[in-house]
Amino acid sequence: MSTKPEPAPLLIACALGIEHLALRSGDRGGADGPVTVLRTGMGPKAAERSVTRVLADPGLHDAAVLATGFCAGLAPGMHPGDLVVAEETRDRRGTTRCVGTELLVKELARALPGRTVHTGPLTGSDHVVCGHERAALLATGAIAVDMESAATLHSAVRTGTRPVAAVRVVVDAPEHELVRIGTVRGGISAFRVLRAVLPAFYEWHRSLLLPRR
Repeated sequence: MSTKPEPAPLLIACALGIEHLALRSGDRGGADGPVTVLRTGMGPKAAERSVTRVLADPGLHDAAVLATGFCAGLAPGMHPGDLVVAEETRDRRGTTRCVGTELLVKELARALPGRTVHTGPLTGSDHVVCGHERAALLATGAIAVDMESAATLHSAVRTGTRPVAAVRVVVDAPEHELVRIGTVRGGISAFRVLRAVLPAFYEWHRSLLLPRR
């Protein structure tokens, strides 16, 4: 008698300890298949190293990968606590297309009713950007910027064929610049939103219907 193949695992990657804490303290139930929450460390090089190392594990070689955490919003009208679902990530190495954007938008709206969800390109940087740099990135068509998503997804697809996505929570925006995370209202709001995103991530993973190869 044949047995049903196990679903491929899900790797959720974030950079900061506070992001990891938010995800670890969120709703961990309801996942189909094994879920690993990885703290990569801050910056694209750290993300690339960590994701490449973890995906070399035979138990995760076919994992779907989702990058998450906080970001800076670039577009006018964005607010702390808004969500960004990337249609693609960009950095100096090129563009990585994301999978299942529309489903993530729908599931995030269900998990976080009333929260605004933005979709568009998510660009990467190797440093914290502000002022004129943000305006220049907005002019490229990007709607948000962070330091790890592009490197995470680039590393994920470089190591194998797999679905990838990126969901970020806006922690500061043009009209709401962050002073220090966790000490201002924007940081607290973003933390609470990040705690609530896991059910949407699990639905995204479930929709992929990926058996282990």
